Amino acid sequence: MVRAIEGRLVVATHNAGKLAEMRELLDHYGVKAVSAGELGLPEPEETGSTFLENSRLKALAAAEGSASPALADDSGLCVDALGGEPGIYSARWAGPDRDFAIGRAAVEEALRVAGAQAPFAAHFICVLTLAFPDGETSSFEGRVDGELVFPPRGSLVFGYDPIFLPEGLSKTFGEMTLEEKQAIPPDGSPALSHRARAFQAFAKACFGV
Repeated sequence: MVRAIEGRLVVATHNAGKLAEMRELLDHYGVKAVSAGELGLPEPEETGSTFLENSRLKALAAAEGSASPALADDSGLCVDALGGEPGIYSARWAGPDRDFAIGRAAVEEALRVAGAQAPFAAHFICVLTLAFPDGETSSFEGRVDGELVFPPRGSLVFGYDPIFLPEGLSKTFGEMTLEEKQAIPPDGSPALSHRARAFQAFAKACFGV
């Protein structure tokens, strides 16, 4: 078990989609979540070379800036034929305005230039880091494998979800509701999404479930 969370928990993000997913997960444990964006905290520069490093620096910045426990997510899409890219640069591939239609098109173009042939194996990774104002941190990782599909499928658009088809399923993440994508199985089996899988490990460490 990690140290208990008391009072509010700051979700270290300015991304509305990530915040919605995290609030959906945290609500089950009665945790009051407020985002770094809502508190007016600046976004730290992501200078890490791994998901873990970036998750940790964002969590520490939010914890220190808010004087509250903070939970940060660093996640991305890793495509085998592109040597793991966009990876930690997934948001940057979407341009300065974080327009993921641009990011999805950039991935498709990169695959074309690379001469890659379908199926395009890929995986999502999420690392969650819980940080306290005194500098204590704990991190948790989730991964889901699958393949990319073009054109994008699904109107429930968040990030690269409409082009990601999880292994063994017939619907992309973009065709799933938030509740379906984020559901935590009561029997303890792996959740569907990378973020929910990382959250399962976090919840077990923090709440014992």
